[in-house]
Amino acid sequence: MARGFNNTIEQQQAPAFFVHGLSAFARLAFFSVLSLALMAIDSRLQYLDAVRQSLQTLLHPLQLLANTPSQLYRDTGEYFSTHNYLLKENKRLKQHALLQDISLQKLNTLTLENNNLRLLLNTNKAIKENSIVAEIMHVSRDLFSKKIIVNRGETHGISAGEAVVDATGVIGQVTRVYPLSSEVTLITDKSLAIPIQIERNGLRAIAFGHGRDSSLDLPYLPTNVDIKRGDKLVTSGIDGVYPAGLTVATVSKIEITPDSPFARIVCNPTGGVENYRHVLLVSVPQQSVLPGGKPAATPTTPKPAQNTAHTKLNIKSDPDKVQTKPTNSTASNNTGMSHAPE
Repeated sequence: MARGFNNTIEQQQAPAFFVHGLSAFARLAFFSVLSLALMAIDSRLQYLDAVRQSLQTLLHPLQLLANTPSQLYRDTGEYFSTHNYLLKENKRLKQHALLQDISLQKLNTLTLENNNLRLLLNTNKAIKENSIVAEIMHVSRDLFSKKIIVNRGETHGISAGEAVVDATGVIGQVTRVYPLSSEVTLITDKSLAIPIQIERNGLRAIAFGHGRDSSLDLPYLPTNVDIKRGDKLVTSGIDGVYPAGLTVATVSKIEITPDSPFARIVCNPTGGVENYRHVLLVSVPQQSVLPGGKPAATPTTPKPAQNTAHTKLNIKSDPDKVQTKPTNSTASNNTGMSHAPE
């Protein structure tokens, strides 16, 4: 009896104290390869767009909750503002409003005169832009991309490709739209280009974001181009995305080297996400052309399907109807470039 009991004990094996599986390096290699494969498939097939939008919708309340402390701090500071400061601010705003009223009277006169001239020339009225006010919710801290998130999305009528401006100038373009928010790529991002025009002489070019810092480059301009430090850059409006005349940047540096036929021109943007919390989403209505060559009536709402995340210039002209005047500068020929400099 005792011998059988001892044999039973010897046949039993001690339980494993630790369960050994794949090594940590093997698991790291497996999940790294899986992540790269999923990212490659997503970049080609875009199969995660619906998942991404659903996650963004679920995370929207969390973003609002994360912004609650800063919003509460700002509201508290505004609530405890002194009475004297409010009186001074009110007086300053009244004086500013008076000056604006005088300028507005002149503007109304010029508008009426412009409309009369257009009627005499039998031309269409100027295109009116549609705009929606939005608030910045999040600013990306990624050093390789310049993006922000605003609290207006597809439910508010926002579409990809709309221009984003603040009180001082253009800051970017809507590149991705979610149900309740939108992603805006800043003009300082390397993947974004914007057609500009020198306000002083009307010279046209394309400005590219530098990417590594908050600056813009004007590539492919010859060394004898008529550009000076302090020149103001405004949108030319030839791409149909940015309304013409909006302030973009100011020329800050011009470098000319003997071994390069092009000048290196660096510009500082006038607008920026660090200046204001509210921005304006502006869309230019598309204008169709009738078979007779006359532009049709401007629609009241823009066509979102014609806007893309990264706008490419596609300018067509009829040589029998459009006459161009020769200029001394060759920089206006550079508007056809659609790729960023290496």
